[in-house]
Amino acid sequence: MTTKTLQGARGFTLLELMVVVGIIAILSAIAIPFYAEYQTSAFDARANSDLRNAANAEEAYFLNAGIYLACVDAQCEAQLPNFRRSATVEIEILVDNSGSPSWVGVASSDRGARTFTWDSAGGGMTN
Repeated sequence: MTTKTLQGARGFTLLELMVVVGIIAILSAIAIPFYAEYQTSAFDARANSDLRNAANAEEAYFLNAGIYLACVDAQCEAQLPNFRRSATVEIEILVDNSGSPSWVGVASSDRGARTFTWDSAGGGMTN
């Protein structure tokens, strides 16, 4: 039996591996904050969308019942027609059914950075 040796074959040197690890660390340091900002923005968009959907559902409820419905989170889901709240979103709707009925809704995500407000008397989204 003869033993063959691989001539000219070599692996990576420690210096080459350290350079690659350094490049990956630099790219991660740049990418992770952008990803976190992107996630926060996505959760804020979800809260905004849920509040707009709640506004449509609140107006549909008003057409049927003649009054607006005050509700919070799961209660809104249960009582507003065809409204589904996202898992991370907290929503609260306050109403004034005297005189000229109106309502104000506030929504935010526990993973977002913004709070959104809808004022029916003010014409819709206020921020």
